Amino acid sequence: MAEHVYEVEVTWSGATTDYRSYSRNHEVLAAGRPPIPATSDPKFRGDTSRWNPEQLLVGSLSDCHMLWYLHLCAEAGVVVTGYHDTAVGVMDDQRFQHVTLRPRVTVAEASMIDTAQRLHHDAHKRCFIANSVNFPVEHEPTTVVAE
Repeated sequence: MAEHVYEVEVTWSGATTDYRSYSRNHEVLAAGRPPIPATSDPKFRGDTSRWNPEQLLVGSLSDCHMLWYLHLCAEAGVVVTGYHDTAVGVMDDQRFQHVTLRPRVTVAEASMIDTAQRLHHDAHKRCFIANSVNFPVEHEPTTVVAE
């Protein structure tokens, strides 16, 4: 099995003089890519205009599922013309309880709907991120035909 390595830098500056006053703003960096302005969840004194780690995790799950799904559709001859996911993650005070992906997929022909729906299961089994988390990742897909 091949090993894949992903390097990311997180950088912050400021002064942690007390819990209420220090900035949670920081950047997530990777070589050759634009920085991601990040912070903590606003409930923990974060900036609402920046991404927080919880959003990034939910986004990673959604993104990984979509990329595998499109790959499998292309292999199966399902022509996808649109994909939009409204993913939601639910946490308690300690950990994520579950994430639900709600992709709305548009396909070229009505004959592709059944296969398109079924391929979500296969995409989930192949998603690296979903295979790495210790909470359920659920799917509520909808498939429609392009007008």
